[in-house]
Amino acid sequence: MSASELKEPFLVLSGVRYTWPGAAGPALDGIDLSVGQGTVYGILGPNGAGKSTLVRVLSGLLTPDEGEVGLGGRSPSVGGAQVRRMIGIVPQEIAVYEEFTPRENLEFFARLYGLSGSRLKSRVAACLDRAGLAARDRDRVHTLSGGMKRRVNLACGLVHQPALLLLDEPTVGIDAHSREMILSWLAELPGEGTTLIYTTHYMEEAERLCRRIAVIDQGRVICEGIPAELLAARNCQNLGELFLNLTGRGLKER
Repeated sequence: MSASELKEPFLVLSGVRYTWPGAAGPALDGIDLSVGQGTVYGILGPNGAGKSTLVRVLSGLLTPDEGEVGLGGRSPSVGGAQVRRMIGIVPQEIAVYEEFTPRENLEFFARLYGLSGSRLKSRVAACLDRAGLAARDRDRVHTLSGGMKRRVNLACGLVHQPALLLLDEPTVGIDAHSREMILSWLAELPGEGTTLIYTTHYMEEAERLCRRIAVIDQGRVICEGIPAELLAARNCQNLGELFLNLTGRGLKER
């Protein structure tokens, strides 16, 4: 990340804490992050580390108990529809309508984000084409393969060209060809000015895509920086080794 990005970050989290009702402890326990515009920022952590909670806070679906989140100087949770339209979300679970076609799903989500007319048509067509779904655009989603469903899921999060794209395990359980298409598409987005927050358990994906990473465990950032520099500082060969050294090699049952 360049010095200019650090001076004028696009996304800032300061002292963010959140505890789920009835939980024994916080899911997020004082998260501080600074993310420059047009970068891919990886969030790595074991199950239960707080990654999905963090995505919900960033999207505005949850309001922190303490701390602040700023997106271009405004808060997603209190900034209203104008700020939320800057955000695209690709959740871990497939979040599209199975009885709709890919085209119908894209048109529906585009309208939710305020697109209409020729703009809506051009964005739907572009996303169907980039996702490799133009030939299946009128088939019901429930008839598609798992990889195709994942591509529909991603296309719906991108149809309105968000400034911030939140991705929570976007390639779980898919074929190699769909994974490669998704990763190639994501790699293009920073060049278009989109900022990506990328949570994954696949270390090779983080190594390929992420310009900067944070490893979180038990709701706290335990390591943050440029991957190559973190590996060199801890004498690790890859992110998988670094991750296990930081979070432990035992099973995480939470």
